[in-house]
This record gives sequence, structure tokens and C-alpha cells, in this order.
Amino acid sequence: MLNYKQVELKGEKMDEISYVVVFPSIFSKNKIPQLIKNIKKILKIKNQKYSSVKRDGDIILVNANDPVFASSAINLLFGIEKITIARQVKNDFQNIISEITSIGGNLLLKGEKFLVTVEGISKGFLVKDVEIAATSNIIEKKSNLGAHPGTEEKFDKLLYTYLTKNYAYISIFSDTGKGGIPYQSQGQQTICAIYDEISAVSCYETIKQGYDTKIIVCYRQKSELMNLAKMINQIIPRLVQEKIEIEFYNLKINPNGNKNYLIYVNSIIEILLSYSNNRISISLSPLIFPANIIDNALNRIFSKKKIPIIPLAGVDNQLFIEAKEIGLERNIKKLEKMINITSNDVPKFSKTDVEFAHKTKKEISVKLGANNVHDILDSLSEDH
Repeated sequence: MLNYKQVELKGEKMDEISYVVVFPSIFSKNKIPQLIKNIKKILKIKNQKYSSVKRDGDIILVNANDPVFASSAINLLFGIEKITIARQVKNDFQNIISEITSIGGNLLLKGEKFLVTVEGISKGFLVKDVEIAATSNIIEKKSNLGAHPGTEEKFDKLLYTYLTKNYAYISIFSDTGKGGIPYQSQGQQTICAIYDEISAVSCYETIKQGYDTKIIVCYRQKSELMNLAKMINQIIPRLVQEKIEIEFYNLKINPNGNKNYLIYVNSIIEILLSYSNNRISISLSPLIFPANIIDNALNRIFSKKKIPIIPLAGVDNQLFIEAKEIGLERNIKKLEKMINITSNDVPKFSKTDVEFAHKTKKEISVKLGANNVHDILDSLSEDH
């Protein structure tokens, strides 16, 4: 990771501003107003001060008091391809080359291979000309570093610049975004349940697809709560809310065996159907569950005149990538075992267990902070 603060001290002039530059994902370019709204919300939630959040063409500029912490907060959001901390200069050939050379010299370490990449709108010159000229300048003026050009396949540092109609943004620090589209951009509410690793990824994907999402949590044994609380802690910041209400249900269903697991899943769908939400997000992937299981669930939802959402439909190896994104690296083996579910039967939900679960319902309010996991567990242990 590049040391942004070190570059600031070595290279920033008094009249220069370092912006947090947000690049919307390809699916978010027609949803930029919602992404701007979410950026302002997450900065407020994370207590990050800023002077402005504005557009420059297809990118969003955030003038934040602390660009490092602001970029970290913003990168919790969906709808972002990448996020950079960058210097702004006029879109002028010489200005751009000079700034790339200056920043590149501060970022490069001795003997590193570097790649200059320029994208966007050029005026009176080709972006390739900027790349060649800046590369030559760095080699010449920073010869003491022994740095040399790399290739697109192999380099140590990427010196990235993006051009808009009037300005150039030379990157100091860059991070990959989470993709997807901005939260609430669908304009539709849905409800999902978290009860294991697959359901956690499914709920994460529901939010990533832009739905205004309500979360409930189901468990069979108290020993599951710590793991579930950790999953929830990774997911709820994506909801762009300072305080989140979550309902917990205890289902007394045997945790062993595929048949019991399917009874558990079907019982949870029955709980979801008891809510007024018109859209029900279910954690059933055609790559994991037999078609008859999914067909049965869809028919039940349609019979209640509600609309099913299947966020994992079409998600293949991305399932494991997103599991890692929400801190489930250690649970990958468990996920792999769950994928081997086979059943010709469609076990019905347990009416008795669903009735019992409704009696155990407990609503807790989670305020985003550093101790969310302990706060959730403490809230659940009250009155027990």
C-alpha cells in the first residue's frame, strides 16, 4: 500500500488539493446522484468532514479533510469500480507530464518497475503521447532511483491519470471498489435472512444489487451466534445507515444432516413470508440446490402474492470471492461442503418450530461502531 501521507509531505504545494476520486462501476454511471447521496451519508456516519462532493463528468470528487480515512469509508459502498486519492491539475499537456513526473518520483522506490497509464478526454494531444513523455521524464529526472518502465503484464507501481474535459487527476493512492450498484438505487425494499455462510453472501449480494434491504437473523443454537454476529458486522456497514434494526429468531431444528438443513431453510422462508415486505430475497442458488427445492420455494412465495429475489442465481466462483470480502476466509471449507447438497425430496417447513421461533423473536438496534459484535451478543443475552 502506498504511503499517501509521506507523498503529501514530500510533494504537495500549498495551492494544490488532493481529492478522493470515485469511479462509478459501469452499471452505476446512470445512478451517480444516488451514489453521491450514499457518499455523503457514509462520510457523516463515519464522522469524516468534507468541503464538497461533486461530479466532474463521469467521476465524483470528494474534497475531504482527511482523504485517507474518507476514501476508506467511501469504499464500503457498492457502485464503485475504483477509488483514488489524486492531485488535480489543468488538462494541459505540460502540466500533466510535470505532475506525473513529480508524483511518480515520490512514489517510486529504488529499482522498481513502473507503468504510466492515462485515460479519459485529451485536448489537442493523444493520451499515448502523455504516457511516453512522462515515462521518459521519470527515467531522466529520477535516474538516481534506477527505476525503469514495466509492461502491462508486469510492473511494481502503476502511475495512473484520468482526464476530464478541464482537469487531470494524477493518482497518489488507489484501491479497488466493491462493484455492484448504489444501495437503494432499485427503489424497492426487500427482506433477507442470515443464518449461515451462504445466506450471508446472498444478503451481501442483495445489497450489492441495489435493494433497500431489511435483515433478520435465524439460529438453532446459541453457539452459532458469535459467528453470525461477525458476519452481520461485515454486512451492515453497506446499508448506509447509522442505526440498524435487526430481528433474531431461534428455531429448534436439529443442526445435523441435509434433510434437517432443508427443513431449516424452508422454515426460515416461512418466517420471511410473515413480513409485509413485497420482495423476499432467498439464499438458494441453482448451482448449489436441486431445482425442485428452488421451484418449491418460488411457488410458495408467488402463492403469497410476493416477489422472490434470487441474488445468487448465476453467481459461481464469485461466491467464494464475496465470502472473503465479508471476512469468511476461514469458512470456505464449510461453504464447499454445503455445495454438495443433494435431495430428491422437498422437506416441508416445520410449523411447530416456526410458531416457536415467532415467540423467541427479539429485535435489537445496532449503532455502527467498533464494538458491534459484542453489542449484538450483549443485547441478545439480556433477559435470558
